[in-house]
Amino acid sequence: MLGNPSQADDVLQEAFCRFLTAPVEQLDEHEQRAYLFRIASNLAIDHFRRHKREQKVMEDANSSRTASSANPSTPSHAHASGLRLDLSKMFSELKPQERALLWLAYVEGSAHDEIADSLGLKPKSIRVLLFRARRRLAALLRQKEWGTEAS
Repeated sequence: MLGNPSQADDVLQEAFCRFLTAPVEQLDEHEQRAYLFRIASNLAIDHFRRHKREQKVMEDANSSRTASSANPSTPSHAHASGLRLDLSKMFSELKPQERALLWLAYVEGSAHDEIADSLGLKPKSIRVLLFRARRRLAALLRQKEWGTEAS
C-alpha cells in the first residue's frame, strides 16, 4: 500500500504499538483484526497526507532526471525496474482510500465486510468504492498506454 518497504515497516510497527496499548480485551478475534487493520490504514493515510508534497517534489525531480538521461539501449532488467517505478508512481496517484481498498481486497483477500470494518466505511459502499478505484487505476493504465501493445 505504501510502495516503500521501510515506510511500511514503520507504519506496521506503529500500528502494533498502538494496538498493544489499546483496550481491546473485550473484543473478539475478528473485531481485534479489524481494529488492527483500521489502525494501520489510518496511519498509512496520515503518512500520505504528511508526505504528499515531498513525494511530488521527489517524483518531479526523478522524472526530469530520467528524461534527460534516457538511453534507448537499456537492459531488460532496467526496463522492468522502470516499469515497477512507473507502476509505483501510478499507484501513488490514487487516493489513499483507493489504495487501501485495492490492497485489502486484492492483496489481502479481505471480504467486503472486513474492508468496511477496517476502513470505517459502510459495508454496502465497498462494492461501489472498489469499482471506482479499479476504474481509476484502469484509466491511469490507459493514460500510460499500458496493455495496449500487441502480444
